[in-house]
Amino acid sequence: MLKEELCHDMIRAALSRGGDYCDVFFESKTPLSISLEDGNIERFFTGNDTGVGIRVISRNKSCYAYTNELTSGALLDAASGLALAVIGRKPKDITLNLVRSKPAIDFAILKPPVSIKAEEKTDLVMRADRAARALADKIRQVSVSYHDYIQRVMIVNSEGLLCEDERVQSLFTVTVVASDEGITQSAYESAGGFTGFELFDSINVEELSIKAAKRALMMLRADRIQGGRMPVVISSEAGGTMIHEAIGHGLEADLTGQGLSVYAGKLGERVASDAVTVIDDGTMPGKRGSYRFDDEGTHSGRNVLVENGILVKYMNDRLWAMKDGAAPTGNGRRESYKYRPIPRMTNTYLAAGSDKAEDAFKGIKEGLFVKKMGGGQVNTVTGDFVFDVQEGFLIKDSCNTGQLVRGATLCGNGPEVLRSIDFISSDLGFAIGTCGKDGQGVPVTDALPTIRIPEIVVGGASR
Repeated sequence: MLKEELCHDMIRAALSRGGDYCDVFFESKTPLSISLEDGNIERFFTGNDTGVGIRVISRNKSCYAYTNELTSGALLDAASGLALAVIGRKPKDITLNLVRSKPAIDFAILKPPVSIKAEEKTDLVMRADRAARALADKIRQVSVSYHDYIQRVMIVNSEGLLCEDERVQSLFTVTVVASDEGITQSAYESAGGFTGFELFDSINVEELSIKAAKRALMMLRADRIQGGRMPVVISSEAGGTMIHEAIGHGLEADLTGQGLSVYAGKLGERVASDAVTVIDDGTMPGKRGSYRFDDEGTHSGRNVLVENGILVKYMNDRLWAMKDGAAPTGNGRRESYKYRPIPRMTNTYLAAGSDKAEDAFKGIKEGLFVKKMGGGQVNTVTGDFVFDVQEGFLIKDSCNTGQLVRGATLCGNGPEVLRSIDFISSDLGFAIGTCGKDGQGVPVTDALPTIRIPEIVVGGASR
């Protein structure tokens, strides 16, 4: 960590030509990564990346500099160089009385990854590989990866805030490719979160791998779906990609503030059916998007974004909070010290309802049941989206037929879909991921209960 006196001097130097606000972000990150391809360890990496980022906000615009040279001279030079880019009203001569911010929540790490031998971590990926390959000869490729890291951060700002935090993440992923008679299908499973090696007390890597392998094999015999407009039921097992993409990004304040979101300027307005409540919560124990403080030193929080269909809040960082005259929501995140913070999601979900999941098919003559969602894309300006369906089944006469279909996509518009949802069950299901935005990737979780969309365009084969 940096000395407090040095942080004080850096902030004074950065604000020497003016500016409204300055913060210093110190990070020391120690990752470990193991990747296996086709039965062989292709990558084993561990190391350390340490550096400092300095930001000045002046007249609602930010300037940023970073360095991995941690001598006092180099850090003060970076701060002084940043000051040259600032057009301030007048120079500031500040005296900081730093107050250490204490976390409002804590996350217990029972088995710190550094306490576990590398051989034990390597054994996990080898076991997962063997389990998938033993299932069938049609399994052509298995990719397994294990990742963990410990990230130590220190944040000091010109308002007198000082906070320190230690974050631990663990992640395990399996991708399986199966092929037969010219057809190739792949499936993916993952587990992870703000957790240590105790993650593997609650999951079995062989079972995770077999689950992915079985899905890939199943999809080999799936028929291509006939596209068209139809009712769609999305399972809680599908993950919350729909919420993350269809509305989540559109509620990030940098996009709304620049008019790049279909939800811009709609605070207080109805944007969904009255059954829809959307929450972003960075305080959830063990979830991949959780933390005690964001990357600006703001406490993480539970932010209700849409309540009973009414848009009530955007996710912001300090810069956009200043611009909008709002309080920071604890969503200022960055991939590392090399990047300035921007508004990002944490653990984002559609709140559970009271319906029973098994009733979701009632009244549907012909439709699609999405059990596992794939990737997706959204145009935040219009709200239009396209999502891949990794595992889907036909619905006929109010029943899941068990007939697998492949090649399906969901094409729609976020606000329209959210207004049309007419069924929300109580079975909230979580999925993990890494969210990319502006060249930065951050860990997130999203979640969805089983929902029903009365009509949406399902892409597939022509009728």
